[in-house]
Amino acid sequence: MSRLGVLLRLGLLGLVALVLIPLQMLALRWNRPVLHLAPMWFHRVLLRLFNVRVTERGRPPGSAPTLVVANHVSWLDIPVIGSLHPLSFIAKSEIEGWPVVGLLARLQRSVFIDRQRRKATAEVNDALAHRLVKGETIVLFAEGTTSDGNRLLPFRSSLVGAAQTALMHDTVEQVFLQPLAIAYIRRDGLPVTRRERPFIAWYGDMELAPHLRTFLEAHPLDVTVTWGEPIPFNGNRKEATAAAEAAVRSALKAA
Repeated sequence: MSRLGVLLRLGLLGLVALVLIPLQMLALRWNRPVLHLAPMWFHRVLLRLFNVRVTERGRPPGSAPTLVVANHVSWLDIPVIGSLHPLSFIAKSEIEGWPVVGLLARLQRSVFIDRQRRKATAEVNDALAHRLVKGETIVLFAEGTTSDGNRLLPFRSSLVGAAQTALMHDTVEQVFLQPLAIAYIRRDGLPVTRRERPFIAWYGDMELAPHLRTFLEAHPLDVTVTWGEPIPFNGNRKEATAAAEAAVRSALKAA
């Protein structure tokens, strides 16, 4: 894509943001229903402008308290998932202070966790449980970091404790973990190979700027998002997390 084309698309995205950001701020202030929709509209515009095409498989979460457990490949996972349904994310605390990205994360009502504080996990679990009980959908990237997209890292069970905390509420009879697999399968219409995954994945010590430049070139990118069957949480964090990891691994192989 030419530099002019990139600037035009960024300009249009900026105009959309100028409309949706104040709308979302007002919605958060007055607790209006639109607060769940504005982030979804923004993500859809972003993906449309830069040729990211999402195919959704399976059934998304229903009204029951559900913690979505997903793999994590790139920052792009967030607009990909966020474009599909109203939901929020669990993010590391550093993101909250990032320019632009931190603002967008706060507007999407992300839950931030400080991994340096021992009590942080328990505090986040309490906050998550409160929102699960209200029927909100929260996405946990259970690997704890991004991967290169060629393999699935072991899922961590610590934040799944939020499901256990939610079960303590008198009004909650059942909490579910729902596996979610994100697979970037085609670029420029051709299957993505191991050599091409660094153009999509953002992990390790990779610099963000070169990665964003590649994204802004707007090569057509096809993503498959697969919802697994909800897993009833029985109180055993490690068992439930292992079941979710196995479901995500199976869906990635199928994709």
